[in-house]
Amino acid sequence: MYRVACLDGMPPGYRLSGRIHRFLSTVWLADVTRNALTMEQIETLIIGGGQAGLTMSDMLRRRDCPHLVLERHRIAERWRSERWDGLRFQFPNWSVRLPDFPFAHNQPDGFATSGDILDFILGYAAAISAPVRDGVAVTGLRRHSERTGFIADTSAGPFTARNVVVATGPFQRPAIPARFRDGIGGLFQVHSSAYRAPDQLPPGAVLVIGAGASGAQIAEELARAGRAVFLAVGNHRRMPRRYRGRDLIGWLETMGLDQTTVAQRGPVRALPLITGAYGGHTINFRDFAARGITLLGRVETARDSVLDITSDLAESLAGGDTAYHGFLDEVDAYIARHGLDCPAEPGARATWADPACLTHPIRRLELRAAGISAVIWATGYAFDYGWIDAPVLDARGEPVHRDGVSDVPGLYFLGLPWLSRRNSSFLSGVGDDAARLAGCIAAR
Repeated sequence: MYRVACLDGMPPGYRLSGRIHRFLSTVWLADVTRNALTMEQIETLIIGGGQAGLTMSDMLRRRDCPHLVLERHRIAERWRSERWDGLRFQFPNWSVRLPDFPFAHNQPDGFATSGDILDFILGYAAAISAPVRDGVAVTGLRRHSERTGFIADTSAGPFTARNVVVATGPFQRPAIPARFRDGIGGLFQVHSSAYRAPDQLPPGAVLVIGAGASGAQIAEELARAGRAVFLAVGNHRRMPRRYRGRDLIGWLETMGLDQTTVAQRGPVRALPLITGAYGGHTINFRDFAARGITLLGRVETARDSVLDITSDLAESLAGGDTAYHGFLDEVDAYIARHGLDCPAEPGARATWADPACLTHPIRRLELRAAGISAVIWATGYAFDYGWIDAPVLDARGEPVHRDGVSDVPGLYFLGLPWLSRRNSSFLSGVGDDAARLAGCIAAR
């Protein structure tokens, strides 16, 4: 206020020198600019410009709710920079959709590339005219001390908002077990989010640690490229790619399993282990072994370039088989109950002989002696919500919410696995959660 008075409140006839006047004008304008940034108010702020944030924008637009999307890099950045070249989407083309925006394709049962999915998401953003500000990273979020709502500190200055939707997705921080963060044996190492192609790696065998969807697809890609591959396998839920004439996703939708709620879920959280690579096929680690991939248990400890391997490989494979056959049983029962005309598929229950790496498991692996020159960590991701200063996180740093609604009024989460249902993190399912949260926001 003092600087404004110096310019606008002087006694009549009082004149400042030109130099002082220009100086005070510059200071005053800079102050006004800072205040404008500080006071920029948004009714609803959406953090994250991926499919979840865009879908939230769409649902708010339909309700005429003012909002803004902040994206730290570019729209759908992880589809641009954190996917390897040969990745294929895990869901068949016919099932890929966002609200009132189906995926354009000419192969219903094919599987899209990451570039195809990126183009699809960008097309959706354009179709809904999403108000996205690229290149604005949110570095802090706290409740406003003087009024209802929040203050978001960003690389472009602070914003105030009555509502905030955190839509940063489940793939936030690459997770490598703490005991291995300093690397193993001085070898080339990369997390799956930074892996691109086999020729990115030095010559030699490759150890892939983690046998989820990414680990399995990368291990198969490396083996097909002629690399010797060692794959460390832990607990998993392998599923049939197709069974009795339908894709797995088709059965999930037909049987209503994609709508399984958190309350109905029980202790199982893992998503199905499936692949869309090479036309899409059922993942069977015994088949991997028959094709030359050496299976290991979990990596327990590392001393220089020597690894100690757990003895639970057989148990992990048995658990994957149990999940697989249990799902086949569910489908068979559903077909019988509803009298569906779906041809039997006895070959789906064919048994595989135990590979040598199972009957004589490796408990100690000397990396250099095995010719291993590179390690790929396909160990998933961890949440990274340390920038949120509000009582919405548990002791593990994971968000506490009920179907995306936190205990702090006006603060919501979207796009997380099992947010409300099994399909909450699916492209085809995030719209339902977004519509529900938009209804909550509109009601406020």
